[in-house]
Formats: sequence, C-alpha cells, structure tokens
Amino acid sequence: MADASRPPVCAVVGVGPGNGAAFVRRFADEGYLVAMIARSGDVMANLAAEIAASRPYMADVSDAGSLENAFGKIEDELGPVDVLVYNAGKGVWGSAEEVSAADFEACWRVNALGAFIAARCVIAGMKAKGSGNIIFIGATASRRGGAKTAAFASAKAAQRSLAESLARALGPVGIHVSSVIVDGIIDEPVARARMAGKPDDFFLQPADLADTLVMLTRQKRSAWTFELEVRPFKETW
Repeated sequence: MADASRPPVCAVVGVGPGNGAAFVRRFADEGYLVAMIARSGDVMANLAAEIAASRPYMADVSDAGSLENAFGKIEDELGPVDVLVYNAGKGVWGSAEEVSAADFEACWRVNALGAFIAARCVIAGMKAKGSGNIIFIGATASRRGGAKTAAFASAKAAQRSLAESLARALGPVGIHVSSVIVDGIIDEPVARARMAGKPDDFFLQPADLADTLVMLTRQKRSAWTFELEVRPFKETW
C-alpha cells in the first residue's frame, strides 16, 4: 500500500547540467522528492543547494553493486520510488573497425546494463503499490544504426528492447514503462560551445523535454504511450 503521508519519490539516474538538471527541477516542482544519481557529485551538489526537495546519491551505473547500494539508500531515506527516469548515457563514435571491444562494452554497460539494474531496483516497490512509471531516455540510435554508431546504436537498441520487454511484463500490474526517442541536439553548455553559430530554436530545450516526461506520468492507463519521439521543428527527419 502507498503511504499517503509522504511525497512521491522520483529517481533521476544520470544528472548533468542539461536534461538531468531539468528533470530534477521539474519533478521537484511537481511535488516529488527527487533522488539524483550520478557518478560525479558537482552538478548534484549545486542542485541540492538550489532545490530543497532533492537529494544526491553517488553511483556508477555500470556497476551493479554501486547502483543497487544507491537505490537501497534512497528507499531507506525517502521511500519507494514512484517514478524512475533513466537518463544515463554514453556515446562512443566510430565504425565497427574503429571502436574497440572495450568501447562497445562500455556503451552497453551504461546504456543497457545500467538501465536493467535500475529498473530491477524499483520494480518490487512499484508492484507492491500497483503503480509506477519507468521512463528511459533513448535516442535516434535506439532505432537505427549509422555508419559511425556501431557501439552507441547497439547499446541504445538494447535499451529500447529492454524497455519494451518491461512494458509488456509490467503493464498488467499497473506500471507504465515508456521510451522517449530524443532526436535533436540538447541545449547544454558543451553543445552550445561546439555549435556556437546555431540559433536558439535549433536546440531541444531540456525544460521542454522535462514537461513531456511529466505528461507521460499523468497518462490514463487505457491510453498509455510506450514510445514517444521528441525533436525541435528544425531537425531533419
């Protein structure tokens, strides 16, 4: 049974200065206690100072023990997770001849294995309540492999297949699983520096993407979305 006396809990895995920070702010605005999970604590520390309803938890998503330990602390300190947003990602670019086996494995560990571990950490609590949301942040590469995305596309496709499997298995018990295909360049400091000549409307705004995630959590069960594409209007597709 859900504890009506506590605020709902949102866990955001992969908190950086772009999407992750926007997700933390948006779900905190919605009244959630937000557990922030990242390998580095700098961005999380700044957000925790800014947002009273947020808590930082250090973890390496590619290490099962590290991630499981973080989720154990979250449940002990905040309560069972109501919304999981898996935003962690790793991109290594190159053809199959150019990337190494270590590169390929590293991409898979962050994009697919970490997603699997995080989902397993929250499923039991969501099943006990009969409700919950698990949202995976995918990419165009989730659906197709480019010549230079041998490692990244393989890992993102694995993540999408995992999400689809979870959606089929968990939907009947009230858990909404969805995959958001992000097709565009996120407006964050590194991208802005690399594409200094691009106009504002070229970029996908993290705050707007965060609004889309909240919308997914509000959907009625008879009309759940599994896969959703988001892109700026200037993106070629």
